[in-house]
Amino acid sequence: MTRAEWERSVLAPARAKAPERAPDNHAPSAPVDLLCTPDDVADIDYDRDIADPGQFPFTRGAQSTGYQNRPWVTRPSATFGTPVEANAEYCRLLAAGATGLSVEFDRPTLMGRDPDHPLPAGVGHHGISVASVSDMLDLFAGIDLGAVPVTMAITGPAPMMFALFLVAAERRGVAWSALSGALQQNVWSGFIFPARPTMRLMTDVTTFCRTHVPRWSPVSVSGCELREAGATAQQELSFTLCHAIARVGHAIDAGLDVDDIGPVLSVALSAHGDFFEDIAKHRAARQVWARVMRDRFGARTDLASALQLHTQTSRASFVTHEPSSNAVRTALQALAAVLGGTDSLHTNAYDDVLGRPTAAAATLALRTQQVLAQECGLTGAVDPFGGSWWVERLTRDFADRTLSDIDAIDRLGGMVAAVEQGVPQRQVADVAHRTRADRRASEGGPVVGSVEVLAAGEPQVLVRESDGAGVRQQRDSAALAAALDRLRQTASGRGNTMDVFIECARAGARVGEMCEVLRAEWGEFVESPANGAGGASAG
Repeated sequence: MTRAEWERSVLAPARAKAPERAPDNHAPSAPVDLLCTPDDVADIDYDRDIADPGQFPFTRGAQSTGYQNRPWVTRPSATFGTPVEANAEYCRLLAAGATGLSVEFDRPTLMGRDPDHPLPAGVGHHGISVASVSDMLDLFAGIDLGAVPVTMAITGPAPMMFALFLVAAERRGVAWSALSGALQQNVWSGFIFPARPTMRLMTDVTTFCRTHVPRWSPVSVSGCELREAGATAQQELSFTLCHAIARVGHAIDAGLDVDDIGPVLSVALSAHGDFFEDIAKHRAARQVWARVMRDRFGARTDLASALQLHTQTSRASFVTHEPSSNAVRTALQALAAVLGGTDSLHTNAYDDVLGRPTAAAATLALRTQQVLAQECGLTGAVDPFGGSWWVERLTRDFADRTLSDIDAIDRLGGMVAAVEQGVPQRQVADVAHRTRADRRASEGGPVVGSVEVLAAGEPQVLVRESDGAGVRQQRDSAALAAALDRLRQTASGRGNTMDVFIECARAGARVGEMCEVLRAEWGEFVESPANGAGGASAG
């Protein structure tokens, strides 16, 4: 029976008896068909487009054994307060079985301001306040930095924060060669300096790590904030990979070899709620990236072409009136990420949409990953959805549209030029606005657990808040003036800024002081207005 015959003789009578219900409350990147058949994937060549696990283009995963020998890294995070408060949470989570740590910083830190600067507000809120080597030592007190991988989610002051981390490890007697983790930078939000100097800074970090910190991933590009801001899954994937392309191209122009860059590059994606779309997005990310690294940059090794993926579940999908339902969302999002073959995973606590997560909620987020890894049989078969007509079609569609979007960004001069023109920002803002408008006008049911369906008198979850007290540290100003002057000279000329950031950190410089030197030399990033027409499209 052909598709047309099935629709006429089987589907039409069924719909006549029972009309279709309203769609789910999500915004997929492409229209969803009711049925997928072998005809829909007839153009996919297994060896060329999918291949076996561990084989180019790594659609089914970079590891031939999947999770059998190496489960994904569980990366809980402490998201509020002082370094001392966050350290207590880290130690508790590691004792509960976490295998890695993520650091989320407060707003002043992300913007390169010290906690005693006149401008910052919200010190220690929605992230950790870290300004000095002393803070970094407090943050990781009692934690073996040579054994626990650490991811720091920070964009503008990432090199300065890395310098603090390296000097803290040095003072703890931990060799830099033993350190592992990543500097996770957002695609464009969080920029402090103009885009081109920012690219220079990250290339300097990449060059430095190649020689001194070989196990560290200095190029970790995160598209999670795009999805949280309202972007479609397709926009998230396309713009994230375009940004990673810009990072690799800039590093090659600076003299690095692509086969040295590829193994230390990673990408962070969001698991947002459309189960099959999230699985396919992860598979397509590996496929597209492998082709880009080989065909565009001439990567010669599989290690350089196999993309490392980190995934974070979606805080934007959470509801505030019945936060316990967010635990279910997180579990399903985590399951999709695992089935998509992620290498590391952060699961949000169900109540962190309200404020500082409670210890019970943070533990449950970790237990969610442990149940998936140990009790659900997910570490057996590699890529169990491989061969599903539906998932293979979604994967192909993601890959095709991403390659088209990369071409469109190239025509604008690359991702740096596109960001300077405000093109991707406008596109994300446009689709976020349309999505909100469509939901307001939709006749579909409300989101589960939102105020519309909350039972009268439902008890609210109480969350802890941090007042940010205690984040101010005494500084050692010895040799500070000379170190900051050298930083100023390096910024205005040539040389690797990482060497100077480390000198500044050793001299007791704080993040804000180093950033102020660069602001004076380079100015600040000014985002183009998020309106008007754009020349590239990722929908």
